[in-house]
Amino acid sequence: MSRDLTESVIKAIIRETGQECAARGQTVSETLVAFMVKAVGLDPRNDFNVDQILTKTDAQNLIQLCVTRLLDTANPSLSTIKMQVYFDMNYANRAELLSEQHRLLEGRLAPVVRDITDSHPRVQEEMENVYRKIVSYMLLSSGLGSPTDIEVVREVTAALQSVFPQTEMITFISLSKKNKEQQLKNLAMLVTGIRLYNKECRKGGSSIDDLPAILNEAIPSATRTVDEGLNTCHTLAHRYTALLESMQEDQHRYTQLSSFKLKEALFNVRQYEAFLCILLSDAITSAQEVEKMNVRFAATMEQLKNTVQNKVSIDTKEVFPLFVALSNLWTGFQDEILLLSFLTNIANNLQQFSEIQSQLFPEEVLTSLLEGVTVKSDEERIRETMGTRVNVSDFKNQEWLFPETTDNFDQLLIQYHGFCAHAIGVKGLTLPGNPAIGILKHKERCYVFSSKEAAYIFAQDPDKFIQLNVEKAKEHAELIQLLELHHQFEYLAPYAQARNAGKCFMKPTTKCDSSTQTDTHILPPTIVTSYEWNEWELRRKAIKLANLRRKLTRAMQTDLSHMRRENSTQVYLPKDVSTQTKRDNSSSVPRPQIFLEGLRGGSSPTTHMVKVDLTRAVDET
Repeated sequence: MSRDLTESVIKAIIRETGQECAARGQTVSETLVAFMVKAVGLDPRNDFNVDQILTKTDAQNLIQLCVTRLLDTANPSLSTIKMQVYFDMNYANRAELLSEQHRLLEGRLAPVVRDITDSHPRVQEEMENVYRKIVSYMLLSSGLGSPTDIEVVREVTAALQSVFPQTEMITFISLSKKNKEQQLKNLAMLVTGIRLYNKECRKGGSSIDDLPAILNEAIPSATRTVDEGLNTCHTLAHRYTALLESMQEDQHRYTQLSSFKLKEALFNVRQYEAFLCILLSDAITSAQEVEKMNVRFAATMEQLKNTVQNKVSIDTKEVFPLFVALSNLWTGFQDEILLLSFLTNIANNLQQFSEIQSQLFPEEVLTSLLEGVTVKSDEERIRETMGTRVNVSDFKNQEWLFPETTDNFDQLLIQYHGFCAHAIGVKGLTLPGNPAIGILKHKERCYVFSSKEAAYIFAQDPDKFIQLNVEKAKEHAELIQLLELHHQFEYLAPYAQARNAGKCFMKPTTKCDSSTQTDTHILPPTIVTSYEWNEWELRRKAIKLANLRRKLTRAMQTDLSHMRRENSTQVYLPKDVSTQTKRDNSSSVPRPQIFLEGLRGGSSPTTHMVKVDLTRAVDET
């Protein structure tokens, strides 16, 4: 099947699956449907071969299986996949989020900047209009106060006039477009710094929120909320793991618990735990950044107060850098407010995907199931195996890493998100690995284990158990992201790329639409008025500069140059000569002429022919 035909078939399957779900009252996103099609196609229990042509019957079966799984809202596996889709589509790290926010801010300010830089006022009224636009830009770019508040506008205008009076407008207009934009940014930082200083001195800034105080209160609150969610996840994960282990040890328990979807619930909890850990790490980073900025902000403000000290006249070289520093620090506070709001929103929305836990396993049901079962936490499991480690001499062709023999041991990239590489494929459990037992390095990848026995079994045939883990991930598609197995499923794109629905069974090709725009005259004119193309005009100017009419030519000799003279030689250049070695000649021979008589016959019955040679002799020619 050609690539285009495959894409059209997959798109049709995704479209029909979405329509079928909508007809049954369940609205699902195209991204979720696209990934579900991949997951169902990968599951070996469904007997689909992605390398072969999908028949019409196969396509209908695939659609029905996808619809069934998408409508099974009581399955923790679906909730896990929805959680992964949401997180992958909405989460961004600090750098990406702040970069996008600054880009959006510049986009909102672009029309105002364009109005200012492209205007060429000529009369006083037009000058004042442009100045008011500059005031609006100062207010909008800083985000300190409402543009409709008269007091705020007056405060910004006063701060701007102290560093950029209207008399400077003529100079500003004469600048190039690029220099105008740069000066606007500099003025915005200066005005923001002045307003912050006035707020500190209680001379204004009533509309400016106390961002450091807000952050000092909000960050611990957000951290506590995420911590509580993590503690709940840990408790549930430990309980589900204990129940699953009891099922494998006792056949009666297996019969009793087989109807419960414990593995799917465990994967759901572990994925929720992983996402909360990411959010908690970001929250801790924000708290550290805010603490540093608080110290720098207080020190800069104190230095500015000591520099000013009610002076009438102050050198701008001293105070302007301090105003700019205050503005940059305040922008950092605003960024942290944005990041905290983003993390809180993500955490609140993720909670809905874990609510299925309380529906499937209410507290009283879970308590009754755990009767007689020993529940171990991840920390307890690790402590139990701290005294054991792999004996390297037992393995000749395997490389083992230990803390005392490996640099940056804590920074090694562990496969399967740090879970035991043996328990995943064999038991279907996500047991925490203990690096102290020993880290197996196989084909440039590192693996940890929950026990010494598991490490020995895995090391005997690593490729076999790695393949078992891959097969387990095909049965439970949520494990692909939980265990970070995208390198094993290269054709399975992350959720953010799954919207390109036509490439569901193949490695996606990244595409994007882009456009560029340039100014008509991006650079100032570079016409050199002193340029002359006329050679005689250049000579005239040269003579004028040298003023040779009033100059004399003098010559002298030195001790090193006297009694010497210049020598010259003359040679004859070769001339063109031609010779003739032979001459052309020609000769002419007579043309043969022969006359035949009697060919027409006569009265005689026989023909008598007479041949006469009329050719001239050679010497007669």
